[in-house]
Amino acid sequence: MILLFKLTLAPASILLATLVAQRFGHGAAGFLSGFPVISGPIVAVLMFSLPAEQVEGIARATLAASPATFAHIVAFAWLSRWLPWWGSLIGAAAAFFAVGASTTASWVPGALQLTLAIAGPFAALAAMPRASAVTGTVPVPRIEIAMRVAVTFVLAATVILGAPHVPAAVSGLLLAWPISGTILPCFTLSAYGHPATVTLLRGLSIGLAGFVWFYVALAFLLGAGVGGFVAFVVAALVSGVVGVLFKR
Repeated sequence: MILLFKLTLAPASILLATLVAQRFGHGAAGFLSGFPVISGPIVAVLMFSLPAEQVEGIARATLAASPATFAHIVAFAWLSRWLPWWGSLIGAAAAFFAVGASTTASWVPGALQLTLAIAGPFAALAAMPRASAVTGTVPVPRIEIAMRVAVTFVLAATVILGAPHVPAAVSGLLLAWPISGTILPCFTLSAYGHPATVTLLRGLSIGLAGFVWFYVALAFLLGAGVGGFVAFVVAALVSGVVGVLFKR
């Protein structure tokens, strides 16, 4: 049931982001995709089947891996100046696993992992290449929308089904793989170019501030003994407020 839920959420998220891009532009699509629109509902489902301590551990593990996501999108943004989408993706993946292997190591203190996660959006925005923002609506053909959804499903299935068959350290990073941060920039770069890709990824970095603070609030509240439903609702509110404030 949870597996099917996961495999449904990822394509639905990409479809929603694409529709937002059509109406509001690349930056808005990236901003929306940065929020926990995939992992948040999954966590809500897990709260009904797992003890609060385990969900808190999942939240902390997600925070520990989040710097790898920022490394991924910054690397993709820079490489997209010179390389096609597949070359940019290879470089971004290398950055993701290099940073993720460091920040999720067992010897890294939890306080440092938390600090790196919170600093991630600021660092990503500061490190982004300078490019003119691409505004306005984005005409996305229906065939491209279908391709985005189909590729997302295949990628999500590969990540989720492949995770149990690799070493634990790699498995944890695979499950933290930024699906939206992979599909959207790859299609954007190939169809709209480098400036549009940077606009998208800049918006994604801003939205990820809400992602980070969702898990910060969730871990803190669950650790303090707050009930799962209340903790989730408050964390979602914190995520939205932080994302909007960060965007300003």
